[in-house]
Amino acid sequence: MNKQTFSEYFELNKSQYELDFIDIPINQGDIPLFIDPFEISKRNDQWSIQCHNIIVNYFQKVVDGIRTNKTTEAKRLFSHLHEPNQTRLGLSKSQVPHGRGIGGYQSVELFEALSESTAAKTGFINDLEDCELLIDGIGRDKISDVATNLIKIKLIEYTQAQCNLYGIQTRQVGSDFYWEPQKEEWVNQYTHLPICNGRSVILVPKAIARYDLEFDYQEYYQHFVLNFLQTEELNANSSLVRTLKNGVKKEPTKKSLKNKYPLTKGYLYEFSKMHPDVFTRYKVSKSYGLKELSNEAIIQISEKQESFNIDELISKLDSIQPGTKHANEFHDHIKGILTVIFYPYLINPEKERDIHDGRKRLDIIFTNAAREGFFLDLPQNKRIPSAYIMIECKNYSSDPANPELDQLAGRFSVNRGQFGLLICRKINNKDLFYSRCKDTAQDRRGYILAFDDEDIKQLLLFRKNNDVRQINSFLDEKFKKIVM
Repeated sequence: MNKQTFSEYFELNKSQYELDFIDIPINQGDIPLFIDPFEISKRNDQWSIQCHNIIVNYFQKVVDGIRTNKTTEAKRLFSHLHEPNQTRLGLSKSQVPHGRGIGGYQSVELFEALSESTAAKTGFINDLEDCELLIDGIGRDKISDVATNLIKIKLIEYTQAQCNLYGIQTRQVGSDFYWEPQKEEWVNQYTHLPICNGRSVILVPKAIARYDLEFDYQEYYQHFVLNFLQTEELNANSSLVRTLKNGVKKEPTKKSLKNKYPLTKGYLYEFSKMHPDVFTRYKVSKSYGLKELSNEAIIQISEKQESFNIDELISKLDSIQPGTKHANEFHDHIKGILTVIFYPYLINPEKERDIHDGRKRLDIIFTNAAREGFFLDLPQNKRIPSAYIMIECKNYSSDPANPELDQLAGRFSVNRGQFGLLICRKINNKDLFYSRCKDTAQDRRGYILAFDDEDIKQLLLFRKNNDVRQINSFLDEKFKKIVM
């Protein structure tokens, strides 16, 4: 059987580069990717913050139950954890995943591992991801599965938004259990999801998928614990300290330390309790340099035969004729192109979101998830509200004018954002249009950058070369023209 992906099943005609979600296989085993709660906790977009709050709410309730000996209540919290097969992420090789995650007796084992852990009993452990460092029997697959179960409602909402974006039919199915932080209990209800080969599918944003978890107990032991112990043993002049021929004392080898302090998660807890600064230093060190998976990495992991074809995207853009008749085709192509150009800074595209009680609609709205560059600079340095970036697509044969600017500006707000992109086919009189955008900004009605076909092609070329600096410079130059 040939490998078939979600996008191929629904004939989306989109590459992984154009999709915001992992284009999962639907007739083979899982993709070895995971959801890392630590990575989610460090993201600044609204969707990730909501996911993080759900995870924290659940895990703190579990730890509080164990710490206060409310065993029955704590055990009940594990009753609905299982392997979340709908996402197709994990380690299963089967077309009908069984995997190595949480399911049946494994949820009991997970509870026992936590409840018998001194780290949990003492309240030393605070976050789900800490289990990788301190609790035996809980590794990356189980942590990922727990996180997926907890945030399932957010993943379902995301899946529904993507189905709306691409016109994918959904059917009513059971949601299966997810954690409801307001009620602090597991909830199961009917919802709507896409069905592939008779099985429901939940999509995962590629921005939160990881090849591995950021926390690694072996790394913690090798590079933080042993490094600290080398200095401690040297200062104590222990029997493990080496003396060179010239009399100079050298720290013990890590090999000798491993014999004295063998690696177990139980030992890592005892060490971390005695030296919490080392534990904290490790966790803080993981906060720097966090990066989303590239499209290339996702394609390699999923073993897809796909490459980034810039010429194909440009050729299709050129083939779309201006005018109302082809507006939907232009709109559909642009939403993929914008994902190509701006991932991972702009994520979670949604189509025609209703605002003002349905009286107005936005063509596309992206979530601003930038950790660097122009889109991070908007709220941090330019003080422009931009939690969401609003997009209007105009497949006109003539220059857009004030009505188009007013339409987009009228949809700005402090909560949604006051920055948007107007995508059109051709701007003949750019000086005039920049002046109109400048007037909008000076009137404090928001900030709008306009891109025509030539601008889009230039940005695609920058993306082809992975030249993020040029993309940011391009956006900065456009912005200066409307504020200087």
